[in-house]
Amino acid sequence: MDRSDCIARRGFLSVALAAPILGVAGCTLHPKQKEEWRIGCFTRPWAAYDVVTAMDAIAEAGFRYMGLMTSAPNGQLLITLQTSEETAVRIGEQARARGLGILSAYGGDFPVQESIQAGIKGLKQLIDLCVACGSQSLLLGGTGREKLFDDYFKVVAECCDYAAEKKVRLVLKPHGGLNATGAQCRKTIEKVNHPYFRLWYDPGNIFYYSDGKLDPIEDVADVGDVVCGMCVKDYLPPKNVEVTPGTGQVNFPVVLQRLRQAGLNGGPLVIECLKKGDLAQLAKEAKQARMYVQQIVSA
Repeated sequence: MDRSDCIARRGFLSVALAAPILGVAGCTLHPKQKEEWRIGCFTRPWAAYDVVTAMDAIAEAGFRYMGLMTSAPNGQLLITLQTSEETAVRIGEQARARGLGILSAYGGDFPVQESIQAGIKGLKQLIDLCVACGSQSLLLGGTGREKLFDDYFKVVAECCDYAAEKKVRLVLKPHGGLNATGAQCRKTIEKVNHPYFRLWYDPGNIFYYSDGKLDPIEDVADVGDVVCGMCVKDYLPPKNVEVTPGTGQVNFPVVLQRLRQAGLNGGPLVIECLKKGDLAQLAKEAKQARMYVQQIVSA
């Protein structure tokens, strides 16, 4: 299967789109009605196995939703600029055959280092691959290269209308570098200023990229009204995110409570990492994580 690998902040983007920060279906800022929490699991914990094995495990653990990240061989990303449309379609068919909806796909980088136009072409290609596999959103990691920061998010801004047309949300996650904190991500999202560009919070990464110094229960206060989903990721010192949610340092009940206070009443909550182990151990960890998240949202 063809794939590849990948991965925010400076003076930045003078261009802001005219669209107001409102929200989109399934990803609103302050929804008037309570939205369903959609709990899923990324393929990342099964990076040593093929995607079918990952999907089977996710479905057997009781999930109705999943996200696309890595898979065998070599723990490569499932959706990248090297992925064919046929491969993406097949991935979507395999997910649906197991009763799984795809909430998001992480597609790696687009070639903004070549030019803004090359970046736009690449990002639109990733959006098209999300359409092909049925992913509701494309997860972006931003850039840690300061000289590319402005251009990276100019590309994002230029592609927001295209993403809206295709009904694929562009979502940024805290991923170190220049978009390591909630405040940095929020500032970026507000400058792009488009309802199809929002934040997927990642509390484990807040701890990870601050070497445990910044607690997400404090950081989340800066981002609540631009969050539309979450990578459910825990953390243990000194630098470990291969942790089953609920067994590490992230206080998920408080993080989610503060997001709710900011107006997030539902949306995607996709578990990204689990404690490492063989297939039997991963199955146990996945089920435990699902039950933990369900318990929190039901409280």
